[in-house]
Amino acid sequence: MKSFTDAELRTLRHVVSVVCAASLAAAISLSMPRPAHAHPIVVPPLPASLEVLPPNRPFLLGKAEGTQNYVCLPAGVDATGNPAFGWKLFTPQATLFNRDTTRQVVTHFFSPNPDETNADPLTGFHPVRAAWQSSKDTSTVWARTLVPSDAVPVTPGAIAWLRLTVVGSQNGDSRDGTLMSTTFIQRVNTTGGKAPTTAGSVGEVRSVPYTAEYFFYRPL
Repeated sequence: MKSFTDAELRTLRHVVSVVCAASLAAAISLSMPRPAHAHPIVVPPLPASLEVLPPNRPFLLGKAEGTQNYVCLPAGVDATGNPAFGWKLFTPQATLFNRDTTRQVVTHFFSPNPDETNADPLTGFHPVRAAWQSSKDTSTVWARTLVPSDAVPVTPGAIAWLRLTVVGSQNGDSRDGTLMSTTFIQRVNTTGGKAPTTAGSVGEVRSVPYTAEYFFYRPL
């Protein structure tokens, strides 16, 4: 049996250690899960009045499930001079999920916008706007509806598609809140949510189920 010199033994140990380290690294690499590639956010074709132009780009898609909530209020008089009543939207209540609907990402509701200074001089209340709050860090944005000039036809009973511009924001639990850089929001692919068509009594509240997709934009 051949005997090795000290130099040969040192060389042999070095070769073995390098081979073992390489084998271990390869095994770890193969056993680790591959990072998932981010899927691009694809906005459906929209009329010009609903488009959001560069440099703004969509960074978040939320699939909403919830209700549009209406209250029956006096609405003047009808053609015969009798009191008339109508349904007025007073708030949505919706949860927005990620594209696979496996994780809550945002909640949606109405609330006063603290960034608007034109509060009611009698009550001191700020204008009530549509609001979205991040489920990750509670950052919140408020947006104002821009009424489209060429509305998208929707299925019967579905609420309109909208483009909204952000008019307020508030940071949450993180210095760089998820929604803080949002500039525009689109509501598209809607189902349900339309105001009731049957009569109600004054003060009656009805919640109408709806779904929609909300696209959040920021400058990129």
